[in-house]
Amino acid sequence: MDDFPHTPANTSPETPVDAGSQALSEALRSSFGIIKVVMVLLVLVFLGSGLFKVGPGERAIKLRMGRVVGQGQQALLEPGLHWSLPYPLEEFVKVSVTGIKKATSTVGWYATTPEQELAGNEPMPGATLNPAVDGYVLTADDNIVHSRVTLTYHISDPVRYVFNFVNASNAIQSALDNALLYGAAHYKVDDMLTRDVFGFQDVVRRRVTALVDKQDLGITVEQCVVEKTVPPRQLKEAFASVLRAGQSQQKLLNEARSYENQATNRAAADADTRVNVAKGDSARLVAEISGRADEFQKLLPRFQENPMLFVQKLRTERLGRVFTNAQDKIYVAAGLAGQPREVRLLFNRELPKAKTEEPKP
Repeated sequence: MDDFPHTPANTSPETPVDAGSQALSEALRSSFGIIKVVMVLLVLVFLGSGLFKVGPGERAIKLRMGRVVGQGQQALLEPGLHWSLPYPLEEFVKVSVTGIKKATSTVGWYATTPEQELAGNEPMPGATLNPAVDGYVLTADDNIVHSRVTLTYHISDPVRYVFNFVNASNAIQSALDNALLYGAAHYKVDDMLTRDVFGFQDVVRRRVTALVDKQDLGITVEQCVVEKTVPPRQLKEAFASVLRAGQSQQKLLNEARSYENQATNRAAADADTRVNVAKGDSARLVAEISGRADEFQKLLPRFQENPMLFVQKLRTERLGRVFTNAQDKIYVAAGLAGQPREVRLLFNRELPKAKTEEPKP
């Protein structure tokens, strides 16, 4: 018999566990649970970061690994809530399709800021233009002027606007500067400043529209306005003198044209009056001759019956006109068969007395 009892083979002796080890084990289990919750929350946040909202008047374009998702209009996400895989798997770009954008030319204006222009505190011009800071344009008659153009547009094709160019706004700016230089090169300085401002503006607008369409920038031009065109500040007085001379010339030309119109109108009125008077005299003379012709036609049968009667009548009328101023008129007609007649006249008129001079007192 053994002195010590034997432990069965399928049993293991109990290992005593202290309180510290038990607390550490529970702490580790709690930590792992918290980490799992945090990881789940992080995953949810990560996935939720792909939610985005497209506002009214906007369109969004989704990119997956740098490539556009969809083609044509299908690539444009309408206003509303959308989801994409988080960056860098996917990303999105928002583009305003209703907002009006603005671009201002920079190639033709001198060195200043909008604040200085509004305050009327522009820097004094130097003795000469400095090409490093002063912009200008050359006109068709080899003059230099400052000109500034403003372009307003909206995005009509967001995909082309965003992805056809590294920076579409710079391409629009270049097209606007090109249009300004082109328009100035085709216009004379007087036309740009005063005579044909709207014509110059129309040339610039048509040029920038053609460039936008040719380069396929994805925009629609709303308006193109020439804000200002001024001569170089260094030559302001000289240009003012030329402008005054041109205005005086135009005034004299207008006065000359006015006088020409007045003289022409008077001559035309006088000619019309003379023509009307001549027509009236002609109508009256024709009417008178027609009346006399009708009268002669009526008298012709009677004349043919007794021609001598009309001869005597006409002779009497003619002699009456010849001796209009004679005091006494005596006419002896021929006798019958042409025989002369004897006429005896008795004058008892007293002779007029001779005038005598009155004695002077």
